[in-house]
Amino acid sequence: MSPQDARLARNTALTVVALVLLRLVAAAFTPLTFDEAYYWTWSKHLAGGYYDHPPMVAIVIRLGTMIGGDTELGVRLVSILLALPMSWALYRAAEILFGSQRVAATATILLNVTLMAAVGTMIVTPDSPLLVTSSFLLFCLAKVLESGRGVWWLAVGAAAGAALLSKYTALFFGSAILIWLVGVPGLRRWLLSPWLYLGGLVALALFMPVILWNADHHWVSFLKQFGRARIDDFRPTFITELIPTQIGFATPLVWILGTMGLGALFRRDAGALASRVLIGAMFWVIVLYFVWHSLHARVEANWFAPVYPAFAIAAAVAAHLVRWDARWQRLADFSLRWAAPSGIVLFALLTLQADTGMLTGYRRDATVRSVGVGWRELASEIEAVRQRVGASCILAPDYGTTSWLVFYLPKGTCVLQPTQRIRWANMPEPDPALLAGHLLYVDELRSERQLYLDQTFAHIERVAELPRKRGPLTIETYGLDLVDGARRDVLDRSPPPELE
Repeated sequence: MSPQDARLARNTALTVVALVLLRLVAAAFTPLTFDEAYYWTWSKHLAGGYYDHPPMVAIVIRLGTMIGGDTELGVRLVSILLALPMSWALYRAAEILFGSQRVAATATILLNVTLMAAVGTMIVTPDSPLLVTSSFLLFCLAKVLESGRGVWWLAVGAAAGAALLSKYTALFFGSAILIWLVGVPGLRRWLLSPWLYLGGLVALALFMPVILWNADHHWVSFLKQFGRARIDDFRPTFITELIPTQIGFATPLVWILGTMGLGALFRRDAGALASRVLIGAMFWVIVLYFVWHSLHARVEANWFAPVYPAFAIAAAVAAHLVRWDARWQRLADFSLRWAAPSGIVLFALLTLQADTGMLTGYRRDATVRSVGVGWRELASEIEAVRQRVGASCILAPDYGTTSWLVFYLPKGTCVLQPTQRIRWANMPEPDPALLAGHLLYVDELRSERQLYLDQTFAHIERVAELPRKRGPLTIETYGLDLVDGARRDVLDRSPPPELE
């Protein structure tokens, strides 16, 4: 490595470390989202699978809380630190595929300044480890191409298996790899090699705990997630949301470069055939599926996480390897120059807004419902009411409220979601004695009372109404009902809709 390349690699590493430190600071001051609190409850009872997703997110959180404790930073710690090996894997993949340190450095920084990576590693969801494992899968495939050694297929299998343990979306990588092998004549020999299939067995072995868990739970997780692929109602209006949300998650300037790069790779303006096809397959297989999915249902922006490593490399190719005419070159140069600063500013502003609401004058915005601002104070008030009325357990109607309560109430407090019990299949059953006396039901104020309450309890008494606030803004108000005289089992064990 030349001194110039070594300096470039060192500066890239320092930039990534600085971005990771920024996320760690933001993570320490940002309350958990309801999904993070839910996945944190998983981490207390590790299993081969869960109703919603495979177990990797729970493992990541468990490792973080072993170091940082049951705090916001502890929950997010390992997810954020995983950006370091993710960045290394992407750097090496880009360097191998396009033979350029500049492309590698730029791709690494561009990925890290996207909101998909910055927010997506700070807010811990299954997409966090999926983003990391996707980068390693791309690196391992690049090593297959570079070395020509079959043993690298075992590493591909390990990366693919880890991706499958993160989220079922990783199943699409199998199709992408097959397209790559078929589309590049020089790689078709691997279709007859035992190494390819041994790699598949490695992936299957890693994924086996999820299969076994589903087999023990009536395949409910597979039915829930794969059932989304069915089109029952044709509603193409959801397509119009895809591009704006991805421009936001990629940040506008990275999105411009990435789109230019994908177009250039399709036109064969840069890179060897094998590299172009690999980036295209890893990107388009998943993107085209979600475009199809949007014909009947909303596609969440974070679902595109596994395509972002390939997208970042395409953006770097546009910045350094393509000869553009004067107008497009000015656009590429401008986007490259300001992509990182604008991405960092957007991340800082988004964090500031989520935590304080200052940017909208303390009015409502998209973050107020999902980020648990005000929950620590609200939980203290709920605990005071619980002690005053002598309730032995707190009930909540949904998994988000339940999880926030478990996280922010004193450790060991009995908190249960009495419905949708499949979500808590891995947790131990509560002591029946805790459900025999007075209970406190916590729910948002509604125009009509929950049907569950009237069907289950003979006595229902409103004992408090408490707001959750962000500064002067009341996000929502919760009604606290003291209930007793159960007419039936407090826990509704009806099967989930997937099993009906």
